[in-house]
Amino acid sequence: MTELRTLVVAMAATLAGACSLIPAYERPATPVPAVFPDAPASAASASGAPAWRDYFADARLRELVELALANNRDLRISALNIERARAQYGIQRADLFPSISANGGQTAQRVPADLSRTGEAGTTRQYSATVGFSAYELDFFGRIRSLNEQALEQYLGTEEARRSAQISLVAEVANAWLRLAADRERQTLANNTLATRQKSYELTKRSFDVGATSALDLRQAQTLLEGARADAARYTSLVAQDRNALALVVGAEIPAGLLPQGFAESITSVAELPAGVPSEVLTRRPDILQTERQLRAANASIGAARAAFFPRITLTAAAGTASSTLDGLFEAGSGTWSFVPQISLPIFEAGRLTANLEATKVQREIAVAQYEKAIQSAFREVADALADRATLAEQLDARRKLVEATEASFKLSEARYKAGIDSYFGLLDAQRSLYAAELDLIAVRQSDAANRIALYKALGGGWQ
Repeated sequence: MTELRTLVVAMAATLAGACSLIPAYERPATPVPAVFPDAPASAASASGAPAWRDYFADARLRELVELALANNRDLRISALNIERARAQYGIQRADLFPSISANGGQTAQRVPADLSRTGEAGTTRQYSATVGFSAYELDFFGRIRSLNEQALEQYLGTEEARRSAQISLVAEVANAWLRLAADRERQTLANNTLATRQKSYELTKRSFDVGATSALDLRQAQTLLEGARADAARYTSLVAQDRNALALVVGAEIPAGLLPQGFAESITSVAELPAGVPSEVLTRRPDILQTERQLRAANASIGAARAAFFPRITLTAAAGTASSTLDGLFEAGSGTWSFVPQISLPIFEAGRLTANLEATKVQREIAVAQYEKAIQSAFREVADALADRATLAEQLDARRKLVEATEASFKLSEARYKAGIDSYFGLLDAQRSLYAAELDLIAVRQSDAANRIALYKALGGGWQ
């Protein structure tokens, strides 16, 4: 046993000075401009980026996101993928150390008389108990360590994939919540419009019955009434579907207290992006970091491919006791040991090793291109969101003023109609215009909130 322990210590000291053939890693240059187009003009600091709990100020939305993080099945799968990758990395890392095992056995052999030294047939037995390791590779050229580093990068990449899935889930929950808020607002508007048009139709019907209103006015009032009724039914269906979608993404039943109460409140729950955010923040996006981990893994695989050109030295060693009788297995003088070193040097592989090395180099170049493409795609996502951000404030202001103008126009048309100055057609046209303007305002407000969520997701959950 002393001999085996000494051998293991010597191997560990030898491996500490083993070389590595992994190429030095250099992060590729970012293939995008240093700043985002259409970014805010002020030079505010980009430090102190909030986490999602601070980014979404509404307490109900934050609690709903917490519920989704605990119950969403896609996120649970991502977490399980991490556990699997961690186990696979542990398996690969175990190759750095010898697998020591204890073995005990018996060998029985009958020898016929013509082969026996004594001329008589007989049976021989041998008992043994040993501790040792088999075919342990001395990693002089870093082949196993290269594979270990490759497995480590792949494992770390799964953690980045989980972070990316979490950011996407947070954004998806926020979008579903705001979509429900917007459709509830549309439903309320449609129901109110339906009630107003129902009263207007009834008044017009009574006027028609006494001959004070034409059949055309009655049919026009009925047209508006039926349109509002159809919209009310449609938005009722959309609200139900939105709740189902929200429950699916959360992965659990939604408590009534966590549903949005008003669209105006929901809009103000999403934080604004500060000015002065550089495009360099994209390199900290989890999906970008995952792609870089894949690049690092491809880089490490080159070291393993290079090491395949060099000799592989393996050791098999065991120490223990052996005896022809079971009783004498642990008696004095029964000690035994074996030491079998082997060296394998590739001489002719028909180009297999060279082709494998070239394949790993090409794979690294593919990983570089994938990394650069991921950066470019992320840059476009942010640039597109900023392009919308640059005009949304103006759109909101214009839509609000349009609603105010059409509401004033409707009131004037109603007064002129009651005074007998204008026809009923002008009043109906003003009603249609006001309803359409209010729906457009809700859509732009929803786009404004969705844009902030898109920036949150495109910037990797923040900007720092």
